Amino acid sequence: MSNEVTENKIEAKVDTDKKAAEAVAKSVYGGDKKKNQFNKKRRPDGRAEKPKEEFEQRIVDLARVTRVMAGGKRMRFRACVAIGDKNGRIGIGLDKGADVTIAIQKAVNQAKKVMIEVPLVNDTIPHDVYMKTGAAKILLKPAKRGKGIIAGGAARIIFDLAGVKNISSKILGTTNKVSIARNVIEALASLRKVDKKVSDASTSSAQVKKEVNTEKVEVKEEKKVEKTEKPAVKKTVTKAKTDSKK
Repeated sequence: MSNEVTENKIEAKVDTDKKAAEAVAKSVYGGDKKKNQFNKKRRPDGRAEKPKEEFEQRIVDLARVTRVMAGGKRMRFRACVAIGDKNGRIGIGLDKGADVTIAIQKAVNQAKKVMIEVPLVNDTIPHDVYMKTGAAKILLKPAKRGKGIIAGGAARIIFDLAGVKNISSKILGTTNKVSIARNVIEALASLRKVDKKVSDASTSSAQVKKEVNTEKVEVKEEKKVEKTEKPAVKKTVTKAKTDSKK
């Protein structure tokens, strides 16, 4: 009997310990352990999925630069990074760092501060544009669907990140990637925005038809008014002739 009593006491103590542990877990995690904020979605291999970033980034240019100082030369890395969401937003950043990763991170943070919006019409630019910045010159022309991105180097990276799927371009003056990237950004920033009313062919055609119909109705009313006024003039003329005969 004494053994049974001790076993019951041990089981009761274990149950109370479990309940206390569950209560602590609920208070810490704000709910059940199975439904807490630390249970992230996992891939088939068991690793946690990373959250998708807002912007996609690509390295335009990466160079090692040196600076002569009193104690000797100091070597650093310079990174030019372009970021965009492939939906009209694009930006570039240029910065230096003691390490490649540090330089890239600083360039990305700088690019986020100078983002621009590119007006797109049917996955291309609305009109031709020519831009010159420093030694770099670029000519951009809209292209039909299926034409693709006719550009190379830094310009192709920027068009892809901005979401421009069809465009024709020609770069002149220099082959420096940083100068070309800045020139392309200024050219895209100088594009004029297109109103949605003008771009919708259906609404514009309907408005034109309505205006034409209203003009026709007004012309018909004016003609009716003129016809009604003419007989009155004739009567007055005939009366004047009869008076002269008398």
